[in-house]
Amino acid sequence: MAGGRERSSRTQRPWSVYRANTFELSSEMIGLALAGNSQDPDEPVLEFSIACTELATPALERKPNSFVAVSCTTPPQAFWTKHAQTEIIEGTSNPMFLSSIAFFQDCNINHQTQVKLAVYDVKDRSQGTMYMLGSALFAVKELLQEKSHRLELELRSAENQRVGKVTVAAWQMEDRADHRMSVRSLPESINGRTVLPVDESLTESMGVRIKYASLCKDSLLRSVFGGTMSRMYRFPTTDGKHLRVLEQMAESVLSLNIPRQFVKLLLEEDTARVCELEELGELSPCWESLRRQIVSQYQSIILTHQETLSDLNSYRGPSFKASNLKADRKLEFMPTNLHVQRMRVQNELGFEHTYDVVTIGAPAAHCQGFKSGGLRKLIQKFEEAKKHAQSSSQSIVYIPQDIVRAKEIIAHINTLKTQVNYYAERLSRAAKDRSASGLERTLAILSDKTRQLVTVCDCKLLASAIQALNAGRPEYIASKASPTTEPEQVVLRNDQDTLLAKWSGRNSRSSLHVDWQEEEWEKVWVNVDKSLECIIQRVDKLLQKERRPSSSSLDSSQHDLQGSSQKGDEKRRAFWINPGSSSQDSLPSEPPPPSSSPPPYSSSSPALSSSARPPSPEQENYGSPSAEEAYPGEWSEVLYPLLTTLTECVAMMSDKAKKSMVFLLMQDSAPTIAMDVSLQYRRDVVFCQTLTALICGFVIKLRNCLRDNGFLRQLYTIGLLAQFESLLSTYGDELAMLEDMSVGVMDLRNVTFKVTQAAGSSAPDMLPIITGNRDGFNVRIPLPGSMFDALPREIQSGMLLRVQPVHFNVGINEQQTLAEKFGDTSLQEIINVESLSRLNSYYEQFKEVLPEDCLPRSRSQTCLPELLRFLGQNVNARKNKNVDILWQAAEICRRLNGVRFTSCKSAKDRTAMSVTLEQCLILQHEHGMAPQVFTQALDCMRSVGTREGVIQKNLSGLLPVRDLRLDPSLMYSLPLLALSPNLLVVWIFLSVAYFLAKVRCR
Repeated sequence: MAGGRERSSRTQRPWSVYRANTFELSSEMIGLALAGNSQDPDEPVLEFSIACTELATPALERKPNSFVAVSCTTPPQAFWTKHAQTEIIEGTSNPMFLSSIAFFQDCNINHQTQVKLAVYDVKDRSQGTMYMLGSALFAVKELLQEKSHRLELELRSAENQRVGKVTVAAWQMEDRADHRMSVRSLPESINGRTVLPVDESLTESMGVRIKYASLCKDSLLRSVFGGTMSRMYRFPTTDGKHLRVLEQMAESVLSLNIPRQFVKLLLEEDTARVCELEELGELSPCWESLRRQIVSQYQSIILTHQETLSDLNSYRGPSFKASNLKADRKLEFMPTNLHVQRMRVQNELGFEHTYDVVTIGAPAAHCQGFKSGGLRKLIQKFEEAKKHAQSSSQSIVYIPQDIVRAKEIIAHINTLKTQVNYYAERLSRAAKDRSASGLERTLAILSDKTRQLVTVCDCKLLASAIQALNAGRPEYIASKASPTTEPEQVVLRNDQDTLLAKWSGRNSRSSLHVDWQEEEWEKVWVNVDKSLECIIQRVDKLLQKERRPSSSSLDSSQHDLQGSSQKGDEKRRAFWINPGSSSQDSLPSEPPPPSSSPPPYSSSSPALSSSARPPSPEQENYGSPSAEEAYPGEWSEVLYPLLTTLTECVAMMSDKAKKSMVFLLMQDSAPTIAMDVSLQYRRDVVFCQTLTALICGFVIKLRNCLRDNGFLRQLYTIGLLAQFESLLSTYGDELAMLEDMSVGVMDLRNVTFKVTQAAGSSAPDMLPIITGNRDGFNVRIPLPGSMFDALPREIQSGMLLRVQPVHFNVGINEQQTLAEKFGDTSLQEIINVESLSRLNSYYEQFKEVLPEDCLPRSRSQTCLPELLRFLGQNVNARKNKNVDILWQAAEICRRLNGVRFTSCKSAKDRTAMSVTLEQCLILQHEHGMAPQVFTQALDCMRSVGTREGVIQKNLSGLLPVRDLRLDPSLMYSLPLLALSPNLLVVWIFLSVAYFLAKVRCR
């Protein structure tokens, strides 16, 4: 994210550093000075830069490759604690280090804190051989008391010889009237001592900072992220000024929280699928055997999910998965090395920009291995196996669109059935309360939901599935020759203005069995439609009696209800010529209402129970004594039998339709169920890792842009752009990892977000919540009340926010060289071409519906269409290791308000190289960093930046010998140690200790 903000008034500024006109500084002032800004934990309480001069080495002909290690101790602590170190500057006796030394609030320094500066000379960076040139000490109190806040200290070697000088300079802005608070506005003295302000640059006004969310302070981000590491830099600009850069990296508790929720949802979905298969009823021996096989496969995967969920719930380790645990089956749903990388840039005018990148190890199923390839290849094999199985099968063959439609029908039936039952209950309550307006409103909704359900069930796919399910019953062969033994009947149906007649009975044994099955299914949903019509007419009559004094109201009510009824009849209308016909299906009878009188409709029909059959036309004319006449004061008793009839008809229709769709899906998956379950499990693992990273990116992007109306409008209009950058080679295992990742990224198109108001202010109340199933997941993002109120009305109302994922890959390591010379890079080319097309499509959507001012401003002279054109040229050019693709895609993403994700195999080395290079390019192109320090700044971020912390955290899991306080730099190479027998003995001893410690950790 990039956005400029202007510093607001500094009428009340927190002080970071003070100076006094006396040599002795009071402890009260020191405490106030070092307390920092309690409102902003991202701000250091003390920051200084280091420069060395006249460094001397024993070998006079060689200039040192130096860095400074900073340690500190605060009495009564009796030992030194390493705090930070600078980058290495090679080949100069007068190095000026770009990385500044910052002490944050958690350092707990005071005026008595002693700081030790140790200058080292690195002889061989590859071997890590170095020695200390000299050191110097100073107290924090001395730096604060110095008028210029600048100390020049002599460096003394271990032999107490002078080896050079080191300069310590606390950072401050120039005295400017528009940037500094006037001295007259400050208190003249504290405890009798004159005080003058010194450092204004170490803190910022709250007016600026409140627009940015602190990873350490913000309530939302603090609930999601933790373990924040910070580094400070000061880079010169082309106009002779300085950029103040804060680099941060944080872990996320979502690395564990999201997989727990996700696996739980998978467990519920697969368990429900087994229940649906069991509820199909009795099947023929052939289908029963296939059902047992399918259930067995699902039960096996359910056990796996249960074990995984138990392992995740019992996990008590850090909130990130180290790279050495990639193949750990207990943690395979967790993403590897998931972190958020942040860079905050502030210039001397107070403008600030924040850039965030989510880094993650390539989402892949490491535990399952890559011998058979990744998801792309496995999906292709699965589709080929399925086609072969269908060609050799005698059962009905369904196209992929039918399978998707079947899943949609099941979902719609489940939802609409629940809604019909709910509004039927609401209608009953309105009748009990004799609320005319409540009856009208609820009846309108009930009618709409019921007719939606009927429309869903009136489709050819469902009719053919019902026929297939009936054919799978054991009694199908016996009943096939005689569909019905009842007297003749005919059903006339108005279908698209064409009157069709379908006969069945004794004289129609030559008619197709398919027609008879369709006719029987038609009766089911027609009964639902007719039951609804009865309710509408009965409510109409009740309201007529209620409004009888007003004829105008009566006519209006009749007209509205007739129109409502006719809408449902426009598509279909059924007339029962012989209502005494039978149906093989029957419904269990509901208990009668709490009344001694019989239900209003008493004609019997074997097709339905006494409470679940539709009324006859004669009864619809209200020729018989009506219930409302017997109970003039109780509307609920009048409507109870009709509502019971409707709910029973809906239940029968929904149950029959759902079972037929479940059987259809069973037919489709039966021939390849083992491969299907295995493939789906791998896809679930990859998707979970990708989804976790996406949620982290969405949360931090939403929080940072909470007051960016352009971004919020773009978010609810065309969705969020999520750009994934990977550095995987197309050779060996990484080729399969790339296949896995590409599928996982594209599956994010089935994810939507919904922003809600948090129920409380605690951290668990603000964690994202996942709902849904494999056909589509929704992520609810709870926000505190004050943040939620800042959102536009569209997002507050619960609008679903879409995601547009794109994925660009360029291999950059030595394996990619092999792939380009002897292997195949077609997968990388396909992925990049597909993502380029989606990126262009996203920008076209943006241009159609949104203005350009929704996008962040940029100093770049290249417009977005030109950037997209250059990206297209690079994607289509056959150029080895064309990293221009990554740089241009990243810039386009930032300028389209997108979220950036960077990954390699483990999110360590290659990811660190990419992230730091991107940061330096941003500093140079967007903030005017001097080009002559580009290389030094890049080396600075790579050697002492926050990305080095990822490597250290991963090594702490691989090298338990660090617990014994053994420095890995002692482990020199064997050829060097062989020169000295004593060193060789030491090396052997340390190697054995390392081996034993590693075995112990396993």
